[in-house]
Amino acid sequence: MAFDFFQEKKVISDFPTLEMCHIATSNFKGIWESSFIWAPGVEQSQGPVSSKKQPLDIECQSSTYWLTRIQSFLYCNENGLLGSFSEEMHSCTCTNDQVVCTAFLPYTVGDAAACLPFAQDNRTCCGTCNTGYMLSQGFYKPEVAESTDHYIGFKTDLQDLEMKDLLQKTDRRLEVHAIFISNDMRLNSWFNPSWRKRMLLTLKSNKYKSSLVHMILGLSLQICLMKNSTLEPALAVYINPFGGSPSESWFMPVNENSFPDWKRTKLDLPLQCYNWSLTLGNKWKMFFETVHIYLRSHIKSKGPNGKESIYYEPLEFTDPSLNLGYMKINNIQVFGYSMHFDLEAIQDLILQPDYPYTQGSQDSALLQLLEIRDCVNKLSPPGQRRLDLFSCLLRHRLKLSTSEVVRIQSALQEFIAKLPNTVDYDTTKLCS
Repeated sequence: MAFDFFQEKKVISDFPTLEMCHIATSNFKGIWESSFIWAPGVEQSQGPVSSKKQPLDIECQSSTYWLTRIQSFLYCNENGLLGSFSEEMHSCTCTNDQVVCTAFLPYTVGDAAACLPFAQDNRTCCGTCNTGYMLSQGFYKPEVAESTDHYIGFKTDLQDLEMKDLLQKTDRRLEVHAIFISNDMRLNSWFNPSWRKRMLLTLKSNKYKSSLVHMILGLSLQICLMKNSTLEPALAVYINPFGGSPSESWFMPVNENSFPDWKRTKLDLPLQCYNWSLTLGNKWKMFFETVHIYLRSHIKSKGPNGKESIYYEPLEFTDPSLNLGYMKINNIQVFGYSMHFDLEAIQDLILQPDYPYTQGSQDSALLQLLEIRDCVNKLSPPGQRRLDLFSCLLRHRLKLSTSEVVRIQSALQEFIAKLPNTVDYDTTKLCS
């Protein structure tokens, strides 16, 4: 080629601009030997016009003109087709809207989908990508976290309709066997429900099921009353997602803001026995380790017009004879399923950002931790803000200290700030 800088494709920003015109005119003024460069006003052709040298009167054009011309020859001149290069768009415009004239375009240094530095051996190639991007087949793509199924599972094979049918039938295949604990009452025993009764169902996963996390899909209680009893059960449920103290549980908003309500079904038994069921399904499913159930009783009475029911607290009545009836709970069932949880693998993943072998492995580990965090927090109960369930997972299932949890969350926030087009969300603290 006539220009010395044609011998090697250079980075766009490395091209001279003011000297371009003078180099071009000094090399080509009065000479026309090849068709790969034309002067203004001269018709383009696919080959040499003739072997005879023809004088040309080339006037010095602007540096922008020559820069565009030379970039077009370098980057938009493939397959015998000449296109036009756009500095602003960093792309070629080919004849008849084809893309076959586009050659390999050099990288630019910058943020987001641009290069971080150039490669040392070839300045037309990228050395390192910016955070959140990866280089694939000569093009930048947003970096996507590898599958986290190896660390923790979130999927079930059950379809919504199938799950709904199994829950309605209280199918035992969906039952999660939990340990019943209560200091206030016993199952299948009559008790005076005038005072609040506390009971819980827990899985003790750290002791018995350390390789699993659990999802609750529904809850069922069989409650029996004495004949002609005026007592009416009132249930409050709290869910502890991964263990810890009762204060680290959240209240289940039954029959609030489209959340499911209890369904009471009369059982064919001599006593006044009802099955109280709460069906969550896929829409409202959530993590659970312990279910806390608080039972209080109201006294049911007819209203002034006799058409409505009014509920009183038992202690509001001075006559004990009005607090008729005892109560018993025959059984309590939790429905759901268990998912894979690799404790050691997640512990190794958490260590990678602290001791990275390369920058890439550190970013990959943070990206996977971010994916796990978002998937866990997405299963928060309904509310204006998500609960920080991920910190509960770190604190109680991985047994990390509070300072370690804070350090991991800070590292994720710093990583998110570097990612393109990413806005983090606020969460409500649940676990200490």
